[in-house]
Amino acid sequence: MIRRLLCLCLLACATLTEAGGRLPAQKTESASAAAPAQQNGSGLDLRLPLESDSIRFAVIGDTGTGDREQSEVAHLLETYRKAVKYEFVIMLGDNIYGGHHAADFRTKFEEPYKPLLDAGVKFYASLGNHDDPNEERLYKPFNMGGERYYSFKKGDVEFFVLDSNYMEPAQLRWVEQALQKSKAKWKISYFHHPLYNDGVSHGPDLDLRSQLTPLFEKYCVNVVFSGHEHVYERLQPEHSIQYFILGNSAKLMTHDFHASPQMEKGFDTDRAFMVVEVSHDKFYFQVISRAGQTIDSGSETLPVCSASAP
Repeated sequence: MIRRLLCLCLLACATLTEAGGRLPAQKTESASAAAPAQQNGSGLDLRLPLESDSIRFAVIGDTGTGDREQSEVAHLLETYRKAVKYEFVIMLGDNIYGGHHAADFRTKFEEPYKPLLDAGVKFYASLGNHDDPNEERLYKPFNMGGERYYSFKKGDVEFFVLDSNYMEPAQLRWVEQALQKSKAKWKISYFHHPLYNDGVSHGPDLDLRSQLTPLFEKYCVNVVFSGHEHVYERLQPEHSIQYFILGNSAKLMTHDFHASPQMEKGFDTDRAFMVVEVSHDKFYFQVISRAGQTIDSGSETLPVCSASAP
């Protein structure tokens, strides 16, 4: 009897396969799900593939306190730099809290990130509401070229760095012209104030959203980073644009979220930073807490997009 039942089961499976059907597959990870950790000599939990000729960078936001927490995150940034070999860091604003004297730049930036600076890592800053544009845009280690907003290119990736404190018509014209003429495969924009955000303390900047999202959608921006809310959040893509908020690399707002279907991942219990790898049509990310735990990771595929004609 048992043998007969076993034969019937095998026959049913074979029939499904021959008919072109499949047995129910195990649930696969989504494009944004955490990938398995790599085995690497550093012993770190590393979720990036580290492909040849890829663009690798780190992301920090709301950093310039000079406090112990900033230094602890900075130490882990250096640990991951040795494993990931990223060459630059993007800063999402509020780079220097309080005074902007030489001593402030030293204790709130140069000293915490000294190992990175000594290794030749470049920092590309955007301006937050606690920043002094007259001082910071001229500060050479922030690589702003004396401008409040600017762009730079790394391989197939072009970065558009905006000043969200004052989105005047001249800046909006510059944004549109810069996006329109860009030939980059990947277009990434970053600035301080988030367009989408489930944080209670600040929330989204709706005026800024109405100004920028039409341009981002028209000219095929792929990824947008912001800070300001002192948490980490990854949102569901809006019109194929992936939005990240990372404003907890030194500051922190605990228990800051309200429930929202647009949130894919939120973290508001410790400080964090991100490492990113862009390789061909893939964008890989990993978010690490101050305790060294991976709190989010995954990948996004370059969406099909055709920029609208001017």
